[in-house]
Amino acid sequence: MARHLRISGYVQGVGFRYSMAEEAERLGVTGWVRNRRDGTVEAVLDGDPDALEAIVAWARQGPRGAQVSGVEVVEVAESFPRFEMRPTQ
Repeated sequence: MARHLRISGYVQGVGFRYSMAEEAERLGVTGWVRNRRDGTVEAVLDGDPDALEAIVAWARQGPRGAQVSGVEVVEVAESFPRFEMRPTQ
């Protein structure tokens, strides 16, 4: 089961997407991440359950400079061949 994340707080303009892409690659997680016009970051992540737990835990902290105030997590049935950054929506 993949995870859909909506991350809120001071999460844009701090390299959140790039850092998440690096963390996903390190953990072997696939999916995507993008900024949203409402100031949140959205991601869908798929991979080994332990890797998913690790990247969700990472998202709750974010990269240096981020101030995460909340992470909504919902299970979804999706899979992806790689990890990518998508355009803002």
